[in-house]
Amino acid sequence: MFSWMVWTTPVAVFFSCIALMLVGMTVWEISSPTVQRKGWLPIETTRGDRLFIGLLLAAYINLAWVGLGEKMVQWFALEQEPSVWISFVLSMLALALVMRKG
Repeated sequence: MFSWMVWTTPVAVFFSCIALMLVGMTVWEISSPTVQRKGWLPIETTRGDRLFIGLLLAAYINLAWVGLGEKMVQWFALEQEPSVWISFVLSMLALALVMRKG
C-alpha cells in the first residue's frame, strides 16, 4: 500500500516532528487558550495559525531543497547533493521564527 512512498530517515523524522508539534499544540491550547496577536505577518494570528503557516513554509523549504539538489551540485561544484538534514534544520528554524515573531 505504501510502497510508492520513499520513507527515509529524514522523512520519518520530519513527519514525526509534525505529529509531535500537533499533539503539543493541542495540549498547550487546552491548558492555555490562545489570543490573536499581530506580529510581522500581515494578519492577526493565533498560535495555530502561525503553526500552519510555519509548517507550509517548512514544507516549501524542503521541497525547494530537494528540487534544487542537482542544481546545487553544479552551482557549487559539489561531489554529491547536499544532505536533506540541512533543509530539515533550516525549515525548523523558519518554523520557530514564524511561531515566535509571526
